[in-house]
Amino acid sequence: MKSDEINNLFSQFEAAASELEGVECWSARELQSLLGYSKWENFEKVIQKAKDSCNNAGEEVVYHFPDVRKTIPMPKGAEKEIDDILLTRYACYLIAQNGDSRKEEIAFAQNYFAVQTRRASWIREMPNSGALITT
Repeated sequence: MKSDEINNLFSQFEAAASELEGVECWSARELQSLLGYSKWENFEKVIQKAKDSCNNAGEEVVYHFPDVRKTIPMPKGAEKEIDDILLTRYACYLIAQNGDSRKEEIAFAQNYFAVQTRRASWIREMPNSGALITT
């Protein structure tokens, strides 16, 4: 993967993130296209595998994968409500781990969410460590 492709994907993943009640999250519908899945049905299978992994790890699936409804615009000014899922960083990491690794977007996401998860962990640990980090 070329440097400009990596930078572009990084920007897209960052732009897709939102915050709800202090928790960074992504819309499954938006993540679907970022990960190169054209059909929701195919992406739902990956989400289910990730939910199974989450459950097997002893985590609360409903916390990391809460179901939501969202309104999307339709032709001629109409709107439609569709199912969506808010995904925590951990949920996105599990989705990337369970996705089709032949897709460049999945390979990128595996690294992106692993690094972001580790960075968040460091930030949480810093106040307790007494360490001073300078750049």
